[in-house]
Amino acid sequence: MGIFVNPDNSAFQAALNARIYVDKTGLIEYTNSVLESTDAFICNSRPRRFGKSVTADMLTAYYSRGCDSEKMFSELEIVQSKNFKKYLNQYDVIHFDVQWCIEPAGGPEKVISFITKSVLAELRNLYPDIISENIHSLPEALSLIHVAEKKKFVVIIDEWDVLIRDEAANQGIQDEYINFLRGMFKGNLPTRYMALAYLTGILPVKKIKTQSALNNFDEFTMLSANEFAPYIGFTEEEVKHLCEEYEQNFMEVKRWYDGYLLEEYQIYNPKAVVSIMTKRKFKSYWSNTGTYDAIVPLINMDFDGLKTAVIAMISGSSVEVDVSCFQNDMIHFTNKDDVLTCLIHLGYLGYDQDAKTAFIPNEEIRQELTAATRRKKWSEMIIFQRESERLLDATLDMDSELVASGIEKIHMEYVSTIEYNDENSLSSVLTIAYLSSMQYYFKPIRELPTGRGFADFVYLPKPEYAGDYPALLVELKWNKNASSAIGQIKERKYTQALEAYTGDILLVGINYDQKSKKHECCIEPWTR
Repeated sequence: MGIFVNPDNSAFQAALNARIYVDKTGLIEYTNSVLESTDAFICNSRPRRFGKSVTADMLTAYYSRGCDSEKMFSELEIVQSKNFKKYLNQYDVIHFDVQWCIEPAGGPEKVISFITKSVLAELRNLYPDIISENIHSLPEALSLIHVAEKKKFVVIIDEWDVLIRDEAANQGIQDEYINFLRGMFKGNLPTRYMALAYLTGILPVKKIKTQSALNNFDEFTMLSANEFAPYIGFTEEEVKHLCEEYEQNFMEVKRWYDGYLLEEYQIYNPKAVVSIMTKRKFKSYWSNTGTYDAIVPLINMDFDGLKTAVIAMISGSSVEVDVSCFQNDMIHFTNKDDVLTCLIHLGYLGYDQDAKTAFIPNEEIRQELTAATRRKKWSEMIIFQRESERLLDATLDMDSELVASGIEKIHMEYVSTIEYNDENSLSSVLTIAYLSSMQYYFKPIRELPTGRGFADFVYLPKPEYAGDYPALLVELKWNKNASSAIGQIKERKYTQALEAYTGDILLVGINYDQKSKKHECCIEPWTR
């Protein structure tokens, strides 16, 4: 049992001892299924506070010869697997955290040397007849042990990308690290001595040089999680169970912390969910993730359409994003799509793989990004906020003409971002126009099931504002008229969906005429 080679299981035991532990050992069934194959090279990237280190510690506790973990796993999901005991504590495991290594190494430029010397020293203690003092290469040492003992290794690297992210401008450190990775994992020889290679960090494999070093790795990311989707964060079912146990309002937890769409799963930030369960206060727990300071310069980059896209997403809209060109580091940005893709990997945006759009996942992140825009006092945001406040006031005052002209102004100013050619795009303009409502209202509910159909938008005031702000029930029309939108609300009894809501309700009908390019609005109070 060593620090890096065959560690004990105490780190994972600490996770099990926590007040809240959600069982993610089902992931081990996947890693067991690919052991000692060409599919056993895995890079799993996810944002901070999404359980990267806990997963690395779990895999170490399961595979490491340096401990006996049968009792530890005896009540967890993986025990149901037919191969549970077959691979339990059967491998020499090498596990290190690159971030942790920087301090004892004496700086990032000495990290690779420190890791190599430290791991070799521990391997010599285990295999003194095989690893002599003349061996200075870690891949060579692993190869020699495999030839002599027919043993294969599990290598787990936590924060694998820290040198890629933080030392992107230092070519010497980059080259040394890339060569280290290439020697460890690339080519025919590593497949002989490697049972499993598991890398976890924030960013996927860096394109260009690092990609050539690690192009044999299967990647599981916030863009495409595949089989790892239910293990990257908390699933909705897991959060529902916690809400029952800790007597929390599930719908409120969902509004604050839900939103990451990975395959068919709605994924929640584990740190945020654990915090609300134990601290019982709805607020943003995101600022302490360590990446917050990084996003301020990102969203202030001078790329066409970037600030408009951020405003649109803060308002509740989704924006199209091309994720294919981002180089997976924190220094090479060429356009707004690169910035948005980076924010997806950092967890500040969600990603819809089918629609190829980015969006702000929940209230917690919306507050963080709004705060980030205030840090630099965006003139665009300040001006837009004022326009939006005037629009909301006009709506509450039932000034239909002012509302129509306000939405028209938004349409003209944001036409570069939104292709204005159908009712769908009118919906996007509406969400942007009512940005200021987010202070007093929940995020608008789109396509709310009602009496006989679906209401386009429903804005419900937050509890603290319910006495002063009415609910807004909005119906949109295209090439018709605003009064017909109001008529549809009444005829199809859309207000039935708000029967439990006891406050005032305003009915808002908005129409856009494609020929005249004019907007029309009609507003009426609802009489019960």
